[in-house]
This record gives sequence, structure tokens and C-alpha cells, in this order.
Amino acid sequence: MFELAVSCIDTENPPKDNIIYLSKKELFAFFDVSSASKHTRFKEAIELMQKQAFFQIKEVKDKGYEMTSIVPIPTVKWNSYNDDVMIQFNQFIMPYLIDLKAEFTQYKISELKELNSKYSIILYRWLSMNYNQYEHYSYKGGRREEQVEAYRNPLITVKELREITDTVSLYQTFKDFDSYVLKNSLKEINAYTSFNVTYEKVKKGRSIDSIVFHIEKKRQADDNSYKLEDQAYIEGKKAKEETEKDLYTEAMQSRYTTLLLENMLLSPFEMQDIKLMSGLQAHVYHLYDELKDLRGLNGVKDHLSYVSSKREEYSKHNIAKYLKKAIEQYLPTVKRQNL
Repeated sequence: MFELAVSCIDTENPPKDNIIYLSKKELFAFFDVSSASKHTRFKEAIELMQKQAFFQIKEVKDKGYEMTSIVPIPTVKWNSYNDDVMIQFNQFIMPYLIDLKAEFTQYKISELKELNSKYSIILYRWLSMNYNQYEHYSYKGGRREEQVEAYRNPLITVKELREITDTVSLYQTFKDFDSYVLKNSLKEINAYTSFNVTYEKVKKGRSIDSIVFHIEKKRQADDNSYKLEDQAYIEGKKAKEETEKDLYTEAMQSRYTTLLLENMLLSPFEMQDIKLMSGLQAHVYHLYDELKDLRGLNGVKDHLSYVSSKREEYSKHNIAKYLKKAIEQYLPTVKRQNL
């Protein structure tokens, strides 16, 4: 219920009074509640949500850190003669919810509701956040390749994992924790969500210190893991295609594309490849901007001339990856020389 309420927040135009409305009828349908006691169960669920849902926020300050504990939904109002359920968020939690929702905590609530274990839900949200960052930076750039891969293969200490699953004082042995929290949760996540997740145990001495998760997206025949009628998926795909086209247009107008052609690092045929050109614009050209700031445009030309002389060492099927790796290896040298 809390997740549904958060999903109704418009991040572009947040409600000034921090109030959103849910429909009792839709809530009952969503949670598949049809019994005669549904109103009593609804009241109990509201009470439980308000008692259990809270945020603990730790912020680093100059002199140390500051802790804030916030009950996110202090007020819920409904009646017996109307379908509306009024939910008012705590004013102090709204900035965090807006930032989180706008960034990397988007996931399918329809998948979330299939999970029965609270540990499954917690892990699913955490894994989704990491995988969303993997997809974001894979496409937009802004992170080194190993950083991007780390989002798809996130590492977390057992101590942190116990804290976020609230099992610090439960399942004293790792064997029990592994069985009841990790194995059971991933069994549910793999069965009912769009993820396939495996994990490895990392030892420190004789004890298990950390866990590395490996997240893969399930692929169907049409190479996507969402139903086509899923509006969020449709909108996301459309936005991605539009961004890709914008990047392609920028790449076609870029001086760097001309330089790549002149150095025979790019062919006219490859220029028709939207994914390739948008990839160069997103992941490579901003690095050429850095080099240009340090050495001028002639510095970029010299670099590409050298790269071109080594072209027999790369596969033409990975030209964008090769160019990215080449400039990433060269830039630190230039910066050290400047120092």
C-alpha cells in the first residue's frame, strides 16, 4: 500500500499539501481482496503500515553524522460512503521520496505484490535499484566500465544485509541466514519477477564477510521482459528511443565524427548505425571534450591519428568500445603530464 501511494507522486509537480488519493475499489482489486471482511482487513492494513513504515536517514555532516527518523505517512483518511482514500505524506519525507522515485528506485509494483516474504521484497527493491543504475549508466555513460558492471553484480557486506533486512538479532548462524533470508528470497524473486539472480559468498578469514549478487534480466521471444500493454514499459521504451535519436543527431553534427572519418576509424556505412553513433556521443565524445580542454583540438587529432595506426589490433565490431578504452587509458597520462 505504501509503494502504491509513492507511485502516485508526480515528481514533476509534487502535491503542495503532500496529499494523494487512492481508490478503495482499485486497492481491493489490486490485492485481490473480495471477502466480506475486506473493510476490516483494510483498516488493519492501514494501522500496520503506519506503525511499521518508517525511514532512518543518516547524513554525513562536518562534525560527524546526523540521524533522522521519519514516519512517512502520519495521516490516512477514508469513510464508508466514498471510494477515495486520502494519504498525506510527512513533509520531511517528501524530498527523499521525490529524489528516489525520480532516480533509480523504479520497479514494477505488479511484481512486488507477488512476493510473500518481507525479505524477498526488501531484496527485490535493493536489486532493482542497482540494476536500474546499471541500465542507466550503460546507456548514458558517466561511469567507468567496471563501475557499471558493479551495479549488475552488486556487493554488500553480510552486516549491511542484516541491517536492511532487520535480521541483526535473528538467524544467528550464517547457515540459517543463508537458508531463510537469501535462498528463500531469491527463489521467490526468480520465480515471480523479471530478474534471475544468483549469488556468491565472499570470505574474510574463515567467516563469510560479503555477498556478491549477479543480476540478469529475463528475456522473452520479443527480447523484453515486460508485457507490451505495460504503460510504464511503453513510455520507457519510447523515451529511450527518443534519447537515442537525439544523441544520434548530436553525433552526426559533431566535429569528432568528422575526425573519426578522416582517420578511417569510422565508415559512412557505420554512420547509419543509430546505436553505434548514439553510443559514441554518450560514452566517448565527452572524453574527447576533456582532452580538447587539456591539449586543444590538435591534441584530439594526434590521439586519433595514433589510435588509427593501431587499428589492426581491434575488432571493427567493437569500434565504440575500442575508442572508449583508448581515450580512457590516454586521459590519465595527459593529466599527469599537465601536473
